Amino acid sequence: MRRLVLALAFTGAARLGAQTAPTALQLPPLFSDHMVLQRDVTIPVWGWAPPRARVTVKLDERSASTTADSTGRWRLAFAPLAAGGPHTLTVSRADDRVVVRDILAGDVWLASGQSNMEFRVDQGANAAHEIASANDSSIRHFKIPISWSERPVDSLAGGAWTVADPQHVGAFSAVAYFFARELRVSQRVPIGIVNSTWGGSAIETWISGRAQGMSPDGPANAFAAERRRVDSLSAALRARLGTVPEHDPGLVDGKPLWASPTLDETGWQKIKVPALWETQGYENVDGIAWYRTTVTLSAEEAARDARLVLGAIDDDDITWVNGVEVGKTNGYNIPRAYDVPASALHAGPNVIAVRVADGGGGGGIGGSTIVPHLEIGGASHALPSEWSFRVGELVFGMDGQRINKVPAVTYNRMVYPLIPMPIKGVIWYQGESNANNPAEARAYRTQFATLIRSWRRELNGGKGADFPFLWVQLPNYGQPDSVPPLESEWALQRESMEGALTLPNTGEAITIDVGEAGDIHPKNKQDVGRRLGLVGRRVAYREPVVASGPTYRSHTIDGSRVTLTFDHVNGGLVSSAPSGEVGGFAIAGPDRKFVWARGRIEGDHVVVSSDRVRQPVAVRYAWANDPPEPNLYNKAGLPAAPFRTDTW
Repeated sequence: MRRLVLALAFTGAARLGAQTAPTALQLPPLFSDHMVLQRDVTIPVWGWAPPRARVTVKLDERSASTTADSTGRWRLAFAPLAAGGPHTLTVSRADDRVVVRDILAGDVWLASGQSNMEFRVDQGANAAHEIASANDSSIRHFKIPISWSERPVDSLAGGAWTVADPQHVGAFSAVAYFFARELRVSQRVPIGIVNSTWGGSAIETWISGRAQGMSPDGPANAFAAERRRVDSLSAALRARLGTVPEHDPGLVDGKPLWASPTLDETGWQKIKVPALWETQGYENVDGIAWYRTTVTLSAEEAARDARLVLGAIDDDDITWVNGVEVGKTNGYNIPRAYDVPASALHAGPNVIAVRVADGGGGGGIGGSTIVPHLEIGGASHALPSEWSFRVGELVFGMDGQRINKVPAVTYNRMVYPLIPMPIKGVIWYQGESNANNPAEARAYRTQFATLIRSWRRELNGGKGADFPFLWVQLPNYGQPDSVPPLESEWALQRESMEGALTLPNTGEAITIDVGEAGDIHPKNKQDVGRRLGLVGRRVAYREPVVASGPTYRSHTIDGSRVTLTFDHVNGGLVSSAPSGEVGGFAIAGPDRKFVWARGRIEGDHVVVSSDRVRQPVAVRYAWANDPPEPNLYNKAGLPAAPFRTDTW
């Protein structure tokens, strides 16, 4: 994935140990035009000034003064504001003066997590329509720049408030925007979204070092250990590859020398496709690499136009067939499918060459589960699973996609500065980076509960209130399983997330039906945000709305039949299948071997059975990375939550 604006973050991190007293009046970036203040609570205002300077703050006609301490920090507070506005904040000392205009009072939600919360409106489904129709200036968004620090820092790296209009809404978090839009329907108060997200980040980087039992030097020590690991990998890889040119010799003055069908591939390595190169001995490699393979066509096939399907590529690619460029795409989450004219083909072996540029994190032909193939006249030619591979330009180091796995460093720069800011609650979408194997997915249960508890202690001015904490359970994703898995990383991850519902004032949006098998970043964020908004209306605002689909309550076994009972039926159970059958179920007997089973709705129950299991002892629903046909809903149109009756 692309490195994103890390130059700013790295520069900021380098200066942290040498902060000096301010020489001018400063406000945190949060205090900027179009800000949203949390309504109905005491309003803190803070900032920096020359040491011992007298600072005066006016909120509309109310005024208060204070004196900066010996380090230049100052803080004061105003009585609560009811929802509405606009308001003006004026901060002054001597000849310095800062004015913040068009402030609204409403509800402020902190949106955090990794790429699916970071995912923008302009990247999603129906983006043009959503952008053109955005006309609610009472929804406002503040994006915190990607940044990190080995120790807590008082101020954000930057950011600005923008309003939900066609000029700005495209850059909003899509989930957060559609969540806010749902809240506006019922609450009719301004909604402010503070977007603190970083694609690819692991949960441990969002939790304070103290909450993880680390010493004050713990995050810095962890970062140093990660740097040593990367340096060791770099040395081993350079020894393996030998000298790698500073500039790609495969593309010289616009000429794709390594795309030539007559190229001698002596010295090229072999690599599996689809799969990221990091998983195949090229860990931490960023830069440029080339892939080559062949597909053999008959004369009849070569006389027809074709379509080359490669799936998603991380990050950018240019693709040639027999030296003819057929397409190029920028973006790690965009599936590639290129039209190939018959004029580029010939009978016999045809050479496909792909130049991949990766700016950080994962790299290569492996951003999806789509198996690359060539389509001609309704027939499909699967491409080889092993391609020729060569690195053309090497960048090796601690890029952002490794920094955001280090414990606490993201918290220190993207959450810690928010501590004084009152908020209504948190919405969270993260977990993909902690679901690489079953052990990680199980560990998430404790980590997630730790994050929620620690944020509640630390945020909102450290008042310890159990503010609403809402999250998106991971959707369906990946290659569908032909046999029900005994262990599934994403199923375990969903279960770990659900475990946090035992904490007070929490809620979960189920999205098992709106993912995409071949894309970890599904485009439909409207349903995700709407469902999360319904959960918010129920949990945070105590509205009597239907906010959950069916959830497992109990089951009984009668011979080969298992009868399941559900909560949150809300008018009745329904299947989205035309047949009325319910898919997504698996059952097992005493041998613990699961098989897919069919279910049928009988009143408020579902009866599940399979001819292959005469004595069922356990049932699972939607228990896979990408379960088949998870089509059980209530009449409110909300999907049933994945579950299992066993603890195997």
